[in-house]
Amino acid sequence: MTATGNRCLVLGGWALVRAWSVVRPWSVVLGSVLIRAAIVSGEDGALSLRASVIGAGQSDPLTVELYRWSTDAERAPLLTAVSAPTPAPAAAAAPAGGRAGRGGRGRGATAAPPLSPLARLTASVKAAPTLGYIWSGGPTGYSIKYAWHAASGDGGERIVLITDRRIGANQPLWPTAAAAPADAEFTVLEMRLDGKGNGEGKTSLGTGVVIDSAVKTLAIDGYATAPAQLKVTR
Repeated sequence: MTATGNRCLVLGGWALVRAWSVVRPWSVVLGSVLIRAAIVSGEDGALSLRASVIGAGQSDPLTVELYRWSTDAERAPLLTAVSAPTPAPAAAAAPAGGRAGRGGRGRGATAAPPLSPLARLTASVKAAPTLGYIWSGGPTGYSIKYAWHAASGDGGERIVLITDRRIGANQPLWPTAAAAPADAEFTVLEMRLDGKGNGEGKTSLGTGVVIDSAVKTLAIDGYATAPAQLKVTR
């Protein structure tokens, strides 16, 4: 192996992919396989789950491979994107002298509309670091950009993950993939597991996203009444 290859092995699977992709176009596919192996076998892996899609027939199961949880500082921009009020549209600026156009009536430039909370959250998700991947068949996975968890009172665990793309957007077998708002390019997954690591998951592909202020995390709006979409196992 070259010197570059040796340095990449010291730095880990991600650096290995970046170095190889410079010299071999096909290494992007190989690199994704290496990342998956590194996360599954790594001692520092934070979470490994499998989930089947309820009501999606023979669709590929999801594999969650997370190598670390989000820090408080990494979660903050996403929470702010949802909680910050949407500013009022800016007034159109009048041209110099206050008069222009036919009949002396001024027409200023149209101001861009303010971003919605979902659009702001989409931008914050894109800018966040990658913490792991969700795989659904094929070599290309969904990047996990937000990962939070907490123990539940019954000995189980509550988990919230956010990907940078819509899961199942191009898979018609997903029952609610077309219901997500147009400006929400991400997917929020909230899972509730029992003490053995088994449970259910629900997504934002049919409901809203809110802030659970009690624990300071993003969450599925109305989780208790939202339909379960995933059957989750360790």
